[in-house]
Amino acid sequence: MPKTIFISACEPSADAHCANLITAVKQKGCDGQDDATEINWGGVAGQKTATTGCDILEDTVAHAAMIHHVFGEIGFYFKVIRRISAYFKNNNVDLVIVCDSPAFNFHVARAAKKAGIKVLWYVAPQLWAWAPWRIKKLRKRCDKLACILPFEKEWFKRRDMDAEFVGNPLFDDINLDLSESYKNYTDYDPTAAKIALLPGSRKAEIQTLWPAMQEVAANIKEKHPNTKFLVSAANDEKLQMIKEKQVEDFNCEYFVCDVAEVTRRSDLAIVASGSATLQVAAAGCPMVVMYQSSRIVWHLLGKYLIRTRFLSLVNILAQRELVTEFMPYFTSTDPIFQKCATLLSSPAGLSQISRDLVNLVTPMKRFNASKRVAEIALEMLE
Repeated sequence: MPKTIFISACEPSADAHCANLITAVKQKGCDGQDDATEINWGGVAGQKTATTGCDILEDTVAHAAMIHHVFGEIGFYFKVIRRISAYFKNNNVDLVIVCDSPAFNFHVARAAKKAGIKVLWYVAPQLWAWAPWRIKKLRKRCDKLACILPFEKEWFKRRDMDAEFVGNPLFDDINLDLSESYKNYTDYDPTAAKIALLPGSRKAEIQTLWPAMQEVAANIKEKHPNTKFLVSAANDEKLQMIKEKQVEDFNCEYFVCDVAEVTRRSDLAIVASGSATLQVAAAGCPMVVMYQSSRIVWHLLGKYLIRTRFLSLVNILAQRELVTEFMPYFTSTDPIFQKCATLLSSPAGLSQISRDLVNLVTPMKRFNASKRVAEIALEMLE
């Protein structure tokens, strides 16, 4: 009998990870590495997952939101969860794979366990960073945890979770030889630097961070008129959003491609906090990380929930401030500009940061997350 796997992904990155996972499962069957069990795929995700042949109930990626912006989408998400619960009741589902997005996927996992379905959680929720008391909820709703950061496996195992480090899926598609990613800045001209601007893939990030990045860029341009700016968009839709918010007279070059490709050509990156920082690190590109939040939410709640010394993934992995993070910043972008100006004036400092970044992520490049999670999924089907 065919097996059925249900996928749940809300973010563009999770959509890409799930698409690669489905491809990896199918590839295992084609390679004769498995009994090639026929698998039907269904779920809630985005267009990348849909192109693999997965039957998509709702395009959740189109509604991706974060922090307080999620309140505008609550009605949509509750409707989707009701549809998913009905799907589990009316279909024989053998495995549910939820990817990232714990705020939403805790509900999906709960519905799955209520229907007696095994749950594989791909991209472990970052309980080690905030709200660690949710571990009890996770333990009840997850059978297997696929961790993408090296230290997470032991953290979850100490809390009685069946956890495994599978590698980071961001590196599955990066064909760079990391030994060639080091930037030595021998021919670098501080007055004609190339700076990558990466405002993120979510609508809320673009709305809040892109105008601020342009402010910083304008100040740099005033000091060094020959500076060039390279802007990376996740897809054509996001590119259009970015262009609509472009400040008059701001000159830049746009790209719709992966982050590593743009930052490999750049001397410095200003990047929205998130998984993209690891791609920037893989390209050996020094960076300044930024994110904006509500001042009220941060002071009343946010800073008390956060359990880590740093907030950006790069610094969390390095366990030190390898790159400067402005998380959150509120009004003035001048400190961000000042930090960028200091970095741009120090070729030796940029070179050292580049080397440290590549050394940090090189061990993670040795794994292929999509293939390993595909193996785990097939094992769980048995």
